[in-house]
Amino acid sequence: MNYEHVMKRLMALKSTKDMARMARVGMRMENALGISLYDIRDLARSIKPDHALAARLWASRYNEARILAGMIDEKDKVTDAQLESWVHDFDSWEICDQTCDNLISDSRFAYKKAVAWAARKEEFVRRAGFTLMAMIGWYGKGYSDARIKKFLPIVVRYADDERNFVKKAVNWALRNIGKGRSIALHTAALRTAKILARSDSKSARWIGKDAIRELTSKKKIDRLRVIEAKRKAR
Repeated sequence: MNYEHVMKRLMALKSTKDMARMARVGMRMENALGISLYDIRDLARSIKPDHALAARLWASRYNEARILAGMIDEKDKVTDAQLESWVHDFDSWEICDQTCDNLISDSRFAYKKAVAWAARKEEFVRRAGFTLMAMIGWYGKGYSDARIKKFLPIVVRYADDERNFVKKAVNWALRNIGKGRSIALHTAALRTAKILARSDSKSARWIGKDAIRELTSKKKIDRLRVIEAKRKAR
């Protein structure tokens, strides 16, 4: 499917009703078409992975086209320079989170970018770093507990960032590290949450207390015990 055909299909899906809903949940509307994520995913399923097409869709500047670009790009063709260019364009939580989830978290650059971007000052670049940590902590394959545990000092370092889109991503990363993979990581994440809960920073305290509520859930702990038992049984 070529670029012109894809853009024609996107334009046919435009919805003023969905634009109003998106505005209510804080999405950036300057370049929005008002297309639901469900419809974007449905369109993506009809397109073969295409690195060149993804680049053209991203260059269109439309929010939905950029989300679609992350869904159809070829992960083995993604480059470091491309990701640095794209992250500079992140201007909403939806484009940030969807691109990280659909493309970057499965790429060979995921861990490197998680660490590097978390240290950057730009709001959505830093959010992208912690979003990647959340995804690696929850379902990232090929990462040891020891490697994921190295995210926790970074969580502590930037937990005092009061910006809403950042602190929510830091919290997301901490919770996913603690509930996603193992009892050992759960123990380390819960310890980190308790440290943050005693912080002088309002943001850090919120991150810590919210994480403690989830990480002390019996349901979450029982789930991890099942994962541990299955791992030992292999």
